[in-house]
Amino acid sequence: MAAQGGPKLAKSLSLWQVVGVSVALMAPSMAANINPQGSVGTVGRAVPLTFVIALVGVLFIAYVFARLTQRFHHSGSVYGFVGATLGPRAGVIAGWSLMGTYIFYGLLTAMASAIFLTALLQSLSIWSSPPGWAPFLVAAIELVGVWYLAIRPAKNGTRVLLGTELTTVALIVILSVIVLIKLIVGHGPEGQHFTMTVFEPSQSVGFSALFLGVVFGFLSFAGFEASATLGEESKHPRRDIPRAIVGTAIFGGIYFIFVTAVEVMGFGTSAHQLSTFANSGSLLGTLGSTYIASWLGNVVTLGTVVSAFGCSLASTVGASRLAYSLSRDSFGEKGIGVVNAKTGTPLRATTLVVGVILLISWVSALAFGATAFDEFLWFGTIGTLIILF
Repeated sequence: MAAQGGPKLAKSLSLWQVVGVSVALMAPSMAANINPQGSVGTVGRAVPLTFVIALVGVLFIAYVFARLTQRFHHSGSVYGFVGATLGPRAGVIAGWSLMGTYIFYGLLTAMASAIFLTALLQSLSIWSSPPGWAPFLVAAIELVGVWYLAIRPAKNGTRVLLGTELTTVALIVILSVIVLIKLIVGHGPEGQHFTMTVFEPSQSVGFSALFLGVVFGFLSFAGFEASATLGEESKHPRRDIPRAIVGTAIFGGIYFIFVTAVEVMGFGTSAHQLSTFANSGSLLGTLGSTYIASWLGNVVTLGTVVSAFGCSLASTVGASRLAYSLSRDSFGEKGIGVVNAKTGTPLRATTLVVGVILLISWVSALAFGATAFDEFLWFGTIGTLIILF
C-alpha cells in the first residue's frame, strides 16, 4: 500500500459536482445525436426499443454500484470495491478493464466532438471542403484542452460539465417536444407521422440482431457510474455517490427513450428514411433544421460538440483516477501515483492517459487506415464490451 505522507486528492466535491461527472461522461446530448445510428442498421425502426432493454440492464448495474459505494469510497471505483469484496486479483482486473473503457471513451468522444465540429464548420461555410484528416486535427487540439482542464481542481471542471450538459439537454428536449407535437397534429416533409411502431421490430429483425443493437444502448448509458471514481474527492461519498449513480441512470433512461423515439419518427420509418437517418451528420441538427429552422439545427450541433468534449474530459478524469489508484496502491506515492500539491489532482496520471488516447488514435489512422467515424464505432464497441465484462 501507498505511504501516507504525500499530497492527497482534494476532498471538495458536493452532490451536484459529483453528478456533473456522471452526466458528462454519459454525455446524453452527444449520445442521442450519434449512437442511435450505430444500431439502426441492425434493428431498423426499433431503435427506441433497444434503449428500453438497455435501461433494464443498466438499472441492475446501478443498484449494485449504489450498494457497494454506500460502503466503500475509493478513487479506483470498481478496483477498490471489487477488490474489497471479491479479492485483490478481481479488483485489479476490474480496475484495468474500467480504465481501458474510459480511455477508449475519451478517444471516441473526442473524435465525435471533432466530427460534429467539422460538420458544423462545413454547414456554416467556414470550412467548405474539409479533408478526411480534419477531424483528427480538431480532436488533437481538443485533447490538449481536455488535458488542461483535467489537471485543474476537480470542483471547477465539474460545475462547467454539469452546466453545459444540462443546457444542451434542455434544448434537445424542447426541440423533441416541438417535433413530436408537429408529428401528432400533422405530418413531416415526407409524410412522417406519430407511430408506436418504433417500439416494434420488423419481422426481418431477429432476436440476436435486436440485442446487437442494444450494444449501442449500453454505450449511451456508459459513464453513469463515473462518479464512483470521485470517492476520495466527495464531501459525503457514501450518500452522494449512490444518489448520483442511480439518479443519472434513471434520468438517462427516460431521456434516451423519449428522444430516440422522436428522432426515428421525425426521420420516418421507411427504408429510405431510415437510410437518411443512418447517414445524417447530426440527427438532432437535421431535425431542428427540417422541422423548425436551420439556425436551431446548428445550435443543437454546437451543443453536441460541447457535450462530446465534456464526455472526453470526464472520461479522462475517470481514467486518470484509476491509473493513479492502481499505481499508488501497488508502488506507493511515486511515478503516476502522485497527487500534484497545487491542484490536488493526479497530473502525471492525467498526462499519461491523454498521451495514450492520442497514440491509439494516430496508430489506428496511420497503420489501419481508420476514418474518424471508424474510430468512433470501433472504440465505442470495444469500450462497451469491456464495461459489460
